[in-house]
Amino acid sequence: MKQVRIMDEGAIRRALTRISYEIIEQQKDVSNLVMIGIKTRGITLAKRIAEKISSLEKIKVPVGEIDITLYRDDRHDIENEEAPVLNGTSIPFNIKGKQVVLVDDVLFTGRTVRAALDAIMDIDRPKRISLAILIDRGHRELPIRPDFIGKNVPTSLEEVIHVHLLEDDASDEVIIENE
Repeated sequence: MKQVRIMDEGAIRRALTRISYEIIEQQKDVSNLVMIGIKTRGITLAKRIAEKISSLEKIKVPVGEIDITLYRDDRHDIENEEAPVLNGTSIPFNIKGKQVVLVDDVLFTGRTVRAALDAIMDIDRPKRISLAILIDRGHRELPIRPDFIGKNVPTSLEEVIHVHLLEDDASDEVIIENE
């Protein structure tokens, strides 16, 4: 199994800084901005982006967490499977009329993002939802396109991308693994 590091700590920091500036550019007024991270690493990335925007714009950007487990479309036969483990959704602010930036680490088929969109819409109706992704690896099965991308990494279906973040994995790096 071959592993190649495609992003180190500095590259991740620069990508998140660029995404933060792009979000500020797009939003114009960040006072109505909220970030929602998809469990698990999307939450960490959302917090980092929110901190960067907060330091640049001198305004606190709220961060929420969304668990899409029950919204997955690949869990058809629940009776014959173990019950899904729910880690909980925590959005301690009103999203109605807000500019939501949904954040995740890797965009692949688009199914995770679709599930997150469904979960958000079940909570309330934001004014707009944008998508920020650290790694876009292609192979979309749904018409989902990110608004903010840290790095485009064309992959084969045999390759796997692992995002490691200091808060979750004790290091900051992105690894591509060929099976």
